[in-house]
Amino acid sequence: MNTNNSKNFESLDPQDWEQSKALMHQMVDDAFNYVQHVRDRKIWQDMPEPVLNSFKTALPKQPSTAEQVYTELQTNVLPYPMGNIHPRFWAWYMGNGTISGVMGDFWASILNPNLGGGNHAAHKLEEQVINWIKEIIEFPITSSGLLVSGGSMANYSALAVARNVKAGYDIRSEGLKANNLVFYGSTEVHSCNIKAIELLGLGTKGLKKIKTNADYTINIEALKQQIADDRTNGLKPICIIGTSGTVNTGAVDNLNAIADICEQENLWFHVDGAIGAIAMLSDKIKTQLTGIERADSVALDLHKWLHMPFEAGCVMIKDNAGHKDTFSLIPEYLAKNTRGLASGENWFSEYGLQLSRRFRALKVWMSLKEHGSDRFGRMISRNIEQAYYLGDLVNNHDQLELIAPIGMDIVCFRYNPGSLDLEALNALNKEIKLQIEERAIALPGYTTLNGMYCIRCAISSHRVTNTDFDVLIENVLSIGHELRN
Repeated sequence: MNTNNSKNFESLDPQDWEQSKALMHQMVDDAFNYVQHVRDRKIWQDMPEPVLNSFKTALPKQPSTAEQVYTELQTNVLPYPMGNIHPRFWAWYMGNGTISGVMGDFWASILNPNLGGGNHAAHKLEEQVINWIKEIIEFPITSSGLLVSGGSMANYSALAVARNVKAGYDIRSEGLKANNLVFYGSTEVHSCNIKAIELLGLGTKGLKKIKTNADYTINIEALKQQIADDRTNGLKPICIIGTSGTVNTGAVDNLNAIADICEQENLWFHVDGAIGAIAMLSDKIKTQLTGIERADSVALDLHKWLHMPFEAGCVMIKDNAGHKDTFSLIPEYLAKNTRGLASGENWFSEYGLQLSRRFRALKVWMSLKEHGSDRFGRMISRNIEQAYYLGDLVNNHDQLELIAPIGMDIVCFRYNPGSLDLEALNALNKEIKLQIEERAIALPGYTTLNGMYCIRCAISSHRVTNTDFDVLIENVLSIGHELRN
């Protein structure tokens, strides 16, 4: 019997296409309203016990209706967001997303291609997006690139290539002969770089952390001295990691100075540009990033200042051959043809760890097509202006103080009414931050600099206005006064 023609035949398609279509239209309407009216809802709130318990139920073995599933989503998920699409989210460094990005993700899921490789439009579209990013950071067209999950994987990929190219022998076939390879970065380098170097077999000691200047940029003289000392001690320096926008303060290392050292010492120059590299689109900050075009590799996060929906990172590497040699492995089941779907010379699976890859490029392509890169540049410039607006609010009040220079769009400050020791000040500012969060006023971040706990605002929203910072400062002061009395 042909079961395909049987009325008992099962698939995962809707049993009633029109009913399913009506529900999907309702979801789209609700989604647009959710974003349009984001200011009308609490930015964040604790989940009550019944909601928490709903996530502890057993595996559903029997079906529910799609309407029932959607009702549960509306009840137990939508009211309790992380908050990062809200204009007053300044905690971890995240963008807001765009509607065209949302629709790009929607169509990526409908098409559902695997971007490991092959001869199809999605592959060509990703190549185009990568070429656009080369243009933004002023890399040569011959460079290789790959869209990845985010800055962590982008940095890992670049550092893996740096290790293999600069080791001086074939690490892929021989493994690490001696653990004497050394990377360098400032004490402010992002933790994902530390993880990457550990996973590359070099251990935590494989990264030499260099002290910073007062503005939290890497100290160039200390860097030079450390390299010289390491060579004297039999170590093999291979790579310097410069940062264009540290996560704590937004500091941008002197990229040209690092590039000079790398040229003189024959080292790989990598830029962790997860925060700031895309700011090459902004006339206000592009000059601070001078030297990024001299890097051997750059890591970018497109879900930060380019506002792509998660997840969207990118790694760019000038040495195309070195990049491919680090990751390419073609078994018989991935052998290429000269014709058909399996044709094409450079498959993305040859440039990274993943064979299965989501169609991330579509949301980037649609967003850049709709808005144009100049508009994104203006959004970045406005955030920088807003950071200095917030800095002025802090400087204009005698009970507030900046804890670090404003780096790009990151402002670190604290409430300081005077007459408190460091431990009491730290506890007070931590409580102010938590109460602002719990009262759903805003979601500022925090960090500790030179032992001082501070409120940290990473301003990367395309929805935020100056009035939002007025509200923040008003509440910092009022809550601080409440806690002191």
